[in-house]
Amino acid sequence: MPAKPDHDKSRPDDTPHYHGHRERLRERFYSAGADALSDYELLEMALFAALPRRDTKPLAKTLIKTFGSFAEVVHAPVARLREVEGVGESAINQLKLIAAAVHRVAKGEVNSRNALSSWNEVIAYCRTSMAFADKEQFRLLFLDKRNQLIADEVQQTGTVDHTPVYPREVIKRALELSATALILVHNHPTTHPMITLDHVQYR
Repeated sequence: MPAKPDHDKSRPDDTPHYHGHRERLRERFYSAGADALSDYELLEMALFAALPRRDTKPLAKTLIKTFGSFAEVVHAPVARLREVEGVGESAINQLKLIAAAVHRVAKGEVNSRNALSSWNEVIAYCRTSMAFADKEQFRLLFLDKRNQLIADEVQQTGTVDHTPVYPREVIKRALELSATALILVHNHPTTHPMITLDHVQYR
């Protein structure tokens, strides 16, 4: 009988099939950039660290199908993520870390620009932190006379369609920060990703 060919010593028989897929995905990411990957492929990579011994492709596809996009997955409420089969605490922690990083980067970009110079910039900044929230938030952006951001704070969090507003607390906080202008923002979870810039007040 002919001798059987030797097995590839570089890849043990028990090496999971998805290891090669992970390497190919990494190569595409580093050679062609993130734009070359679909939402589910980027999500696959994001879950590598949380699920080192699992094929993350099926779970990534399920999450995108359930929530709609990469952004909606990382901003999805924890309770809803737990409802998806295969999503454990490690995966949730990884997704929420990404969401927090996105907000931190956006905040850093605003600080580096030193000013929110247009409504489009304000909307883009707020979308990163609250557009996909599952409850209404009443958010305050405190600005100085040159529209430089002094502070970004959530003043109240309500239900899915209601949040209370306390003008006295708003004015008190503005005085504490010596803010010249306020931008009052709230989101609409029932029609997300939507936010409303109610108005600007000047002292």
